[in-house]
Amino acid sequence: MAAQPDIRPTEASSRPVIALAMGDPAGISPELTARLLALDEIRAAARFVVFGDRRILDAGARTAGVTLDLEVTTDESVSGDRPVLVDLRHLDPAEVTPREATLAGGRFASENFRRALKLAASGGADAVCFTPFNKQAMRYATPGYDDEIRFVADAIGWSGAAREFNILDTIWNARVTSHIPLSAVAAAITADGIRAELALTADCLRAAGIDRPRIAVAGLNPHAGDGGNFGREEIEVIGPAVRAAAAEGLDVVGPYPADTVFLRAPKEGCHAVLTMYHDQGQIAMKLMGFDRGVTMLGGFPFPICTPAHGTAYDIAGQGIADIGASRAAVLLAARMAARRRAPAG
Repeated sequence: MAAQPDIRPTEASSRPVIALAMGDPAGISPELTARLLALDEIRAAARFVVFGDRRILDAGARTAGVTLDLEVTTDESVSGDRPVLVDLRHLDPAEVTPREATLAGGRFASENFRRALKLAASGGADAVCFTPFNKQAMRYATPGYDDEIRFVADAIGWSGAAREFNILDTIWNARVTSHIPLSAVAAAITADGIRAELALTADCLRAAGIDRPRIAVAGLNPHAGDGGNFGREEIEVIGPAVRAAAAEGLDVVGPYPADTVFLRAPKEGCHAVLTMYHDQGQIAMKLMGFDRGVTMLGGFPFPICTPAHGTAYDIAGQGIADIGASRAAVLLAARMAARRRAPAG
């Protein structure tokens, strides 16, 4: 399997700039943000413009037991080595209800994310990262909120294709359908849709440094349909789409039964698995490494990364949140951003 390149320039001017949005203030996001900014490895990988409220971040640092060295400003540019905190002063800690989704928390996270996205869209940052949101709180703040992909598209005026990828170490999970009812999945799977997802997945893998991506495709039905005994989607839709993608030059294999595809993929040198619906891949990925998983929003003009886990209200304020997934998310964003900044050839 292709090794991930280690791109960590030492000169401040050569390192990518990451816009980092603080997530839900009632969960573990404040302490995760503080822990990230205190890690030498993270500061060596990128320069940071952080969007949030200094009072919330300071509370997170106290919870995490770390001391932060930041430049606090209202200016969104970064020129030196220290992380820049754009102090929006938009949430008094006294207004935070710990371990609860609230309108105030949703507004805080939404504004931070929106400002980070706009900075990257204007060319002021090379990538965006955010610590976990709470979807209920986000819906309080933005009625009609579906997910982060819709939020990003609205914030930057994007009309192109985009998709959520889940990444664990060296294996990626892409999917043909996402946040729709299970009863609607079969009708939503088309050959064109599969081919489009395979092409987008290959593009994102290349952007992450995997120059010759290989993708395994899962079937929809038990035992990948068992030759038509348990459904014909593999015969009539998925299989032809895989063959068409291969004829177009993509390195793809399958469809394989969903209950074994994540075992087969690494053995066959695959870098990603394309599943047909949300939980088909999410369950496998989270069982394999919940504390290390990364969610990457691909297809936008810049990479957007976050830990795959949520706000963990149950352990908020205890100083025990695991930094592993947040660390992996930032390092992936830095690696992808550094490749985008590198001169062609």
